[in-house]
Amino acid sequence: MDAAFFWPFFKSFVALFIITDSLGNLPFFLGLTEGESRAEQRKVFATALLTGFVILVGFIFLGNALLELFSVTLEDFRIAGGILLFWIAVEIMLRGRVTIEHKEDMGVVPLGSPLLVGPGAITTALVLQQSYGYWVVLAAIVACFAAIWLVLYFADAINAILGKNGSLVLTKIAAILIAAIAVQFVRQGVCAIFRLG
Repeated sequence: MDAAFFWPFFKSFVALFIITDSLGNLPFFLGLTEGESRAEQRKVFATALLTGFVILVGFIFLGNALLELFSVTLEDFRIAGGILLFWIAVEIMLRGRVTIEHKEDMGVVPLGSPLLVGPGAITTALVLQQSYGYWVVLAAIVACFAAIWLVLYFADAINAILGKNGSLVLTKIAAILIAAIAVQFVRQGVCAIFRLG
C-alpha cells in the first residue's frame, strides 16, 4: 500500500475507532440488550452498525455542502469541533460516558446514534475528510466499522476478559486521546486563521 495513502488512512482509522469507543461502550451495549436472545442481540447490533455507517458516510459527502450553506469555513469547523470533542472527553472522564436520554429503537437510537456515532464522530469524520479527502476517510470508516463489528460479534467474550475495571480503564484512556485530538483540531484551526489573517 502506498505510504501517501496508508498513513492518512491509519490516522483516520485510529481517530474514528477511538471516538466511536466501541470497547469502552461495550458494557452499555450489552446492558441495553440484556435478556434478548443472542440472535436478537446481534440483529440490534447490526442495525446500530448500519445506522452509524450511513450517518458517517452521509456526512463526509454532504458535509461540504452544509458548511457552504451556512458560510462556515474549515477553520471555524475545526475550532468548534475541537471544543465539542474536548467537552465530550471531559464528560467521559467525569461520568464514564456521554449521557444518553432517549431509548426508542435501540439499534438506531441510542446504539447507532448518538452512542456509536454522535457529534464527536461526525466532527472527526468531517475534519479528516477535509484534510485527507473522501476516499481515504471512506476507507477508514469501512475499516473502523469492520473492527466495531468484530468487537460486537465477540462482545460477551471481550467483556468477560476486560471486566468492569478493564472497560473503565479503556474508557478513560479513550477520553484522554479524544481530548488530545480536540486540542489538535483547535490548534490547527487557530493557526490556519492566523496564517490567513
